[in-house]
Amino acid sequence: MITIKEIAERANVSRTTVSRVLNNSGYVSEDARKRVLHVIEETGYVPSAHAKSLRTKKTKVIGVILPKISTETSSRLVNGIDDVLAREGYQILLANTNLHAEKEIEYIRLLKSRNVDGMILSATNVQPELIQEICQLKIPFIMVGQQAEELTSVIFDEYQAARDMAGLLIKKGYEKIAFIGVDEADRAVGYLRKKGYLDAMKEHQLPVEESWLQKGIFDIDSGSECMKRIMESADSKPQAVLAVTDRLAIGALQYLRQNGYSVPDDVAIAGMGGSELSKYITPGLTTIDFSFEDAGREAALLILQKIKGEHGTGINRKVRYRLVERESI
Repeated sequence: MITIKEIAERANVSRTTVSRVLNNSGYVSEDARKRVLHVIEETGYVPSAHAKSLRTKKTKVIGVILPKISTETSSRLVNGIDDVLAREGYQILLANTNLHAEKEIEYIRLLKSRNVDGMILSATNVQPELIQEICQLKIPFIMVGQQAEELTSVIFDEYQAARDMAGLLIKKGYEKIAFIGVDEADRAVGYLRKKGYLDAMKEHQLPVEESWLQKGIFDIDSGSECMKRIMESADSKPQAVLAVTDRLAIGALQYLRQNGYSVPDDVAIAGMGGSELSKYITPGLTTIDFSFEDAGREAALLILQKIKGEHGTGINRKVRYRLVERESI
């Protein structure tokens, strides 16, 4: 493999000149530049990324930690991140926690050992141990989906989005509205979305039966099981159901149709997330479309600004959402 020293000898220039040409820095005469570029083209020389990182102290790699790499949400988020970082010459290194919160700290330590220039975490929840680990990093860090005072975060207005959706159901004439949520340790999806629903019901002085409030996990089967519990245990059957994710909503819809209920004639269904699947199921699912691509782009822009030393901590950027009404209500 050819070295910079050999390129310099063939081009009859110094190693410093070759380095300046490779890094596009410092003055080099046009004649010398042409000779160096000719030798590089002739030999097929490719600079060592490792050697370059040792010189510049930068790897041009950003670590991205995801809760579940196979989901559409993660895919859209990564697309947004990569859209910005690729244009700046950065690569991304993905880590998948598979919804195990304890793995977030493991991957933070692993990525730190790989000398990444920064990290973006799509967090499942915010525990004191996690915040402490991040604050000790001393490298640029952005959190997506959750927020903490000590960190820079990209978030959605989860509370208002859920309140808007509950408000739409109420406006449509539904008064008995059940709710399928997730563990409130997930502050964004579990706690804030539930609070938005409850406050909308309270604002309109509508009752909420305890049996209407069910908690699942992030999959379709769980939504079906939650809907079954609601329909079998409720003193009075709900007219509508708000689920905190589209997958939970689709599971609820599946249960209702399999058990002879018509959607929306017997029970209306609404989800949150704006998944691609929500367009194609029958009936089409009413949902909140969160712009995960925009969240990814915003996170990438913020990490680049932090790498340049342009931003401190404690900044929160809210990303837009829109309500999409379809035939399920």
